[in-house]
Amino acid sequence: MQLNGSEIVIECLKEQGVDTVFGYPGGAILNVYDELYKHRDEIRHILTSHEQGAAHAADGYARATGKTGVCLATSGPGATNLVTGIATAYMDSIPIVAITCNVGVSLLGKDSFQEIDITGITMPITKYSFIVKDVTKLADTIRKAFRIARTGRPGPVLIDIPKDVTAAVTEYEHQELGKYVPDHPHINEEGIRRAVDMLESSERPYVFVGGGAVLSGASSEIREFVDKLDAPVTDTLMGKGAFPGTDPRYTGMLGMHGTKTSNYGVSECDLLVVLGARFSDRVTGNTETFAKNARILQIDIDPAEINKNIIVSEEIIGDIKEVLKILNRRLKQQEHSEWLNKIQRYKAEYPLKYHPDVLTGPFIVEEIYRQTDGDAVIVTEVGQHQMWAAQYYKYTKPRTLLTSGGLGTMGYGLGAAMGAKTGLPDKKVINIAGDGCFRMNMNEIATAVRHNIPVIEVVVNNHVLGMVRQWQDLFYDERYSATVLRDAVDFAKVAEAMGAAGIRVTTREEFKEAFARALAMNRPVVIDCQIDSDDKVWPMVAPGADIKEVFDEEDMKNGQSV
Repeated sequence: MQLNGSEIVIECLKEQGVDTVFGYPGGAILNVYDELYKHRDEIRHILTSHEQGAAHAADGYARATGKTGVCLATSGPGATNLVTGIATAYMDSIPIVAITCNVGVSLLGKDSFQEIDITGITMPITKYSFIVKDVTKLADTIRKAFRIARTGRPGPVLIDIPKDVTAAVTEYEHQELGKYVPDHPHINEEGIRRAVDMLESSERPYVFVGGGAVLSGASSEIREFVDKLDAPVTDTLMGKGAFPGTDPRYTGMLGMHGTKTSNYGVSECDLLVVLGARFSDRVTGNTETFAKNARILQIDIDPAEINKNIIVSEEIIGDIKEVLKILNRRLKQQEHSEWLNKIQRYKAEYPLKYHPDVLTGPFIVEEIYRQTDGDAVIVTEVGQHQMWAAQYYKYTKPRTLLTSGGLGTMGYGLGAAMGAKTGLPDKKVINIAGDGCFRMNMNEIATAVRHNIPVIEVVVNNHVLGMVRQWQDLFYDERYSATVLRDAVDFAKVAEAMGAAGIRVTTREEFKEAFARALAMNRPVVIDCQIDSDDKVWPMVAPGADIKEVFDEEDMKNGQSV
């Protein structure tokens, strides 16, 4: 049948099973929005307050559901406003498809009104960027974009469509979306054999779980593997929930704000099994001394990650789920009770601690965990509150912590929370924010109200840029340059002005009551939580230091220097 480009865009989205898109219209993309209006009963459009919010919402939708998120924007500033959200998804391997429209083909390259080379801009931060100048190639390009976004190591793809292409007519033939079968790379048999030898000869193994384990859907295989290997488990920020945080073998996060147990244990292990982690500098600290007593077995779907940051002893390239299925069949039951007992002694000696009796970030996170029974989707912004959310909420399932790990994007959380809630309407979705981050995306509260998306925004408000101030306190002789946010802004009143409920709390009891009310309201709620400006995230490793040089507040009081 004959369809124009805009009709083809919508039909291809329907082919891919897309039920929700996030975006903001403009002149160049008007034809697509006109067609979207005709299909509003089939594809829900969430009009965000800013295009960056649309990109983050598509990202949050993808992280929470495992589907591919979709966002739309017009040319020029509309397209460039997506860039931070696209980069956020790229750094964390999140499948989204961003569709932008541009000036007509004849106007490209002429500095036309609202013209921008968005494919060139996004080339380094996407798996692929397309510009479609021929309507006959549009349908196949959209299908290819979705396939690229979700296969192998997932990631964002951008499609730019000149406005005249959205109006041009061509023949379109519907294609049914077949069952998605992952394209697994060949798993090297010799690598499997060597890996089993390493696993069975180890006396002090440690399992290190990263975000790739979440993306792979390998949770059950990881639990079986850990049981057979009889090893303790640590994770990255992105790996939360792939292995249950309530399991006795779990020792907490690794790295700069990881637990002493995990940092000491990885430093002492003789084998580190790495499942879908990229050895971020926030995890490794000093790369020369990281896990220096261990052989390292890295399992990852992306060959580019092997020996990129840390030289490993052995690698297996493949989907973690599929690799672990093989290893679980081959590996004999191991027993490492002496090693596990030592790790348990570390856990008992070095628990996470915070100040009692006053309202603090850790208390807020623990209370959220208690009132949600650990069964919520937690979204965060970036900073101290993000680390507290990683440390004190026990994630037992994958896709329940959504956070910007690689790019560290302030302003990510509220848009992502709306995307998550849209994709999982029956789940409680809570965005834990800092006051600095909330200032960057508070406009999306209006979006949540307008579309009746009942997210709960918990603002851990210390009136400073907390994580930056913490570094200034520890490493810059308390020179608080441009990190103090004390002014007259009242977040509760801002929330009310945008149609949400706003609650301000200053004590633990007030927060308990406010959060219980928020859970019962079924509407967007902002809880402004006043905490001390000098609260810090403990423990900590100084940048570039050996991770076993981890210290906490008590160490500082006892004279340990940084």
